[in-house]
Amino acid sequence: MDSSLLTEKGESYSKALGNRQVQMIAIGGAIGVGLFLGAGGKLHQIGPSLVFSYAICGVAAYFVMRALGELVLHEPSSGSFVTYARKFIGPWAGFASGWMYWVNWAMTGIAEITAVAIYVHKWLPDVPQWITALVALGVLLAVNLLSVKLFGELEFWFSVVKVLAIVVFLVTAAGLVLTSADIGGTTAGVHNLTGHSGFFPAGVGMALMTLQAVIFAYSAIEVVGIAAGETKDARKVLPKAINSVVWRIGVFYVGSVLMLAMLLPWPFYNGDESPFVTVFSRLGIPGIGDVMNAVVLTAALSSCNSGLYSTGRILRALADKGEAPKFVGRMSSRHVPYGGILFTSAAYVLGVVLNYLVPKDAFDIAIAIASLGVITTWATLIFCQLRLRQAALRGEVERPSYRMPLAPYSGWATLGFLVLVVVLMAFSDGAEKIAFYSIPVLAVVLAIGWRVVGKKQKVG
Repeated sequence: MDSSLLTEKGESYSKALGNRQVQMIAIGGAIGVGLFLGAGGKLHQIGPSLVFSYAICGVAAYFVMRALGELVLHEPSSGSFVTYARKFIGPWAGFASGWMYWVNWAMTGIAEITAVAIYVHKWLPDVPQWITALVALGVLLAVNLLSVKLFGELEFWFSVVKVLAIVVFLVTAAGLVLTSADIGGTTAGVHNLTGHSGFFPAGVGMALMTLQAVIFAYSAIEVVGIAAGETKDARKVLPKAINSVVWRIGVFYVGSVLMLAMLLPWPFYNGDESPFVTVFSRLGIPGIGDVMNAVVLTAALSSCNSGLYSTGRILRALADKGEAPKFVGRMSSRHVPYGGILFTSAAYVLGVVLNYLVPKDAFDIAIAIASLGVITTWATLIFCQLRLRQAALRGEVERPSYRMPLAPYSGWATLGFLVLVVVLMAFSDGAEKIAFYSIPVLAVVLAIGWRVVGKKQKVG
């Protein structure tokens, strides 16, 4: 057996993901309900300046992906940033970043699995939502437990649906804008960017306040790095997949929000439905609501699918070091870390129960706390790349040819931006403020957890 496939405990992951699947995981990873649903409410809140928010967060995401690429090419690992944090920062950093990533996906899963139920409820109103949610979770759990190849194939087709939907929208939107089409009594065009109280109708400050939500929309771009440990010829495939994030961010995210802002005056959008549904419904196209509902359903299923996949690998990396319960490190004969996957699915089930019991505010808080996990992951990757570069300058390691551009200045600038986003959360009037004040609680829990782990390791 190739020793490069072995984990610390000698059990291997299978190299079951090919170029086609990794490319689509990379593309699909950054397209989720944050764009398909969240953009509507944010457009209504801050108008066309949402384009600015997506663009600046997109620059940060690009540098995060390039940092991840350099680390992956240095050492492909399914432990991803947990492995890198442990190596370049210290054991405590691997522990903290791994569990914060799990918090991110646990909170995101609580939102997404319930969203699946809400979307299906449109077609099956007589079926209780919690039943639909459990059925969806059961299917995704089975897919992840059966094999990595099956996960890759399902995620490939999920991504195809999402990408096709965005492409169709962009082509249609471009045609509508260029022809100054009438959309439900309003005219599409560039004038909509500034014609309704300007480009920043709510002010620059409010535009900055949305950065946390936009960063959440970009979450999951790092999944392609976690897939590195199960990718054939990772050093050849991964750079291509990571490079695609440049045009993906520019076209899919910034391009979509720009088109939405030009198609309709921003007050027409709202947070109760997808902005894509808003546009096509005003065009009077029959059945478009059902089509877009199916697309958003696919996006939510894809997010849950990626969450189960990635947290299973991260939890196993923690368990290998005695930093998580032994159960989550268990591997099946199919090379699937079923313990970690089952552990995360338990949190998803709890989310279904919580959503049944608590009001919508708790749902929003889960999303805000999830974004803290995203920011922690991004900051960890950037800092590890800075440490890798410093080690290379000292002659301790060799940097791969695929490198972070403009280092180290780009890295420090990105870290500064992420700190700004966290600070801005404190000035929010909504769930973000609650998430901000949860930071000390999370820090205390992680500190206690690390002390417990340290004592066990000493005894061992």
